Amino acid sequence: MQDPFRAPRRQGQRHGVDSHSDVRVPRRLARLIDGEEGAVRFRYGLQDLFGDVSGAVVSTIIVLPWALAYGVASGLGPLAGLYCTITIGFFAAVFGGTRAQMSDPSAPMLVAMTVILMEYAGNPNVMEHVSGPNRAFTIVMLAGLLQVAFGALGIGRFVVYTPYSVISGFMSGIGVVIMVISVLPLLGTDFETGGPLDVIHALPNAVANLNPNAVVLGTVSLAVCALWPAKADKILSGYVVALIVGTLMTFIGFNDVPIIGKFPTGLPVLQWPVLSLDFLMDAIHPAVILAIIGSVNSLICSNLHDSLTGTRHNSDRELVGQGLSNVANGLLGVLPGSASASGTIINIRAGGRTPVASVLRSIILLALVLGGGKIAEPVPYAVLSGIMIKGGWDIMDWRLLARVRYLRLDFAVPMLATLILTLFADLLVAVGLGYIIAVLARAKEQERTEMHSVLSVPLLDRTLLDEEGVADADPFLTRVGLVDLRGSYSVASARGMVWMVKKDIQYHDVVIFNFSHTTDMDLSAALVMEKLLDSAGENNTECIVINPSGSVAQTLNSLDVFRCLPNDRFVTGMDEAKKLALALLKKRERGTEA
Repeated sequence: MQDPFRAPRRQGQRHGVDSHSDVRVPRRLARLIDGEEGAVRFRYGLQDLFGDVSGAVVSTIIVLPWALAYGVASGLGPLAGLYCTITIGFFAAVFGGTRAQMSDPSAPMLVAMTVILMEYAGNPNVMEHVSGPNRAFTIVMLAGLLQVAFGALGIGRFVVYTPYSVISGFMSGIGVVIMVISVLPLLGTDFETGGPLDVIHALPNAVANLNPNAVVLGTVSLAVCALWPAKADKILSGYVVALIVGTLMTFIGFNDVPIIGKFPTGLPVLQWPVLSLDFLMDAIHPAVILAIIGSVNSLICSNLHDSLTGTRHNSDRELVGQGLSNVANGLLGVLPGSASASGTIINIRAGGRTPVASVLRSIILLALVLGGGKIAEPVPYAVLSGIMIKGGWDIMDWRLLARVRYLRLDFAVPMLATLILTLFADLLVAVGLGYIIAVLARAKEQERTEMHSVLSVPLLDRTLLDEEGVADADPFLTRVGLVDLRGSYSVASARGMVWMVKKDIQYHDVVIFNFSHTTDMDLSAALVMEKLLDSAGENNTECIVINPSGSVAQTLNSLDVFRCLPNDRFVTGMDEAKKLALALLKKRERGTEA
């Protein structure tokens, strides 16, 4: 029953907001918050504000240890992770297309950026006259511009079509990498900014110089994260508890361990882009991979957001917001970022429902960076390593890894290949090669599916055989063949179609090609039809075509596939095709008798 003291909810009014708590905001801000391009007034009530404040505060507490850990792990320092969170949280919220989404320096972007730093910032041979960091951050800016281009060109909706087998393998590989690079600080040394192989090479020395206090702190932090109750996690995150407990332990005797140390404050230093054409040509490859990783990760998180909130995000606008964020991150010399699934879920569960929550989080973090940096100075690296090991474990796609032996090969092979490439090969090509493997596996499966829809059989019609002139025909003599093409056909099935149908044509006097159930046909499949018609002509086999329609007809006619067929060989249905086949058989018999 409707509350008599509440005004009826008008179109465009949000749930849980009454007319007495409505406030007016500018039209542009209304569009950014609500996503309604035609909105003139947006009803933003106190309940929305309380929810966004709650989401901002909780997500700030959650993201703080991750931002610090990611910044340290990248080799750029803790401020790089914090400023990335500040920048991307603001720009992605204001210019993006997902209402309650949170963005930060996510694990996939962290690992990709670490590789870029190692390759470009530490390699003077790339461009000797330009400082290394500028090269790496130029790649981040270029990746951001590519993301903006993805959105501006309207291809954002297609980025999510990356096969899940590749995404699963990449995420699992990232989880393993995160855990491996966290082993050294757990033993009492600094983070190794290289890949897993570099960590393995440094492991004997770390074991020889083992720091027992660091092992204890890291183990305790990991145990707190793993054992913290799920119900309590909704109130206070286990990551935050681990950070507090591990840091406090340094004041009761476990103090001889590497710590973050003096926390730099102030604003980041601008990094001017390298505009050399030679370098930009070299940088386009890692920039494309970085842009794809960030785009796919962000749009997957957007789909998750929609399922939780019942809203619908704007994929293209989300990519524009993420791209502008990474352009800003590159200019500031901090980590690139993307949407965060964990941050988004936490924000929504805490009450956040609009981009205001993400903007508030950026403001809170900026205040901490400018005035409260000393809070993070005593945090031990070992504590951050314990937190990251738990995070890496959670990132891995255990749901599929536990069932990998039961998966079909066309899914398992791309997933495992991407995982292995992420671990032991060049990370920047892992996604690309994994995608290629997945496409090839998918093409094989698509060929099998499409070929099952091709029916090439003799037409054993008793009525047709009993007609005058062929009444004494052997019912097992396959004089008329039927090639029934149902569904869609592409390059995947082109080769198989030639092999199967061409072999059957030579045994028939007349072949009926039925396109009435064909829904789609690409250029490769259309050219195969031309080859089949040519083969029929070589075998002196008459062809009848049941007219195609729509895009199928357009494709076939654009290539002039039927140029050798007389106009009277085109019919509109099977009955008409049978009558024409009978007439052609009679004509052929009369020609034989003569």
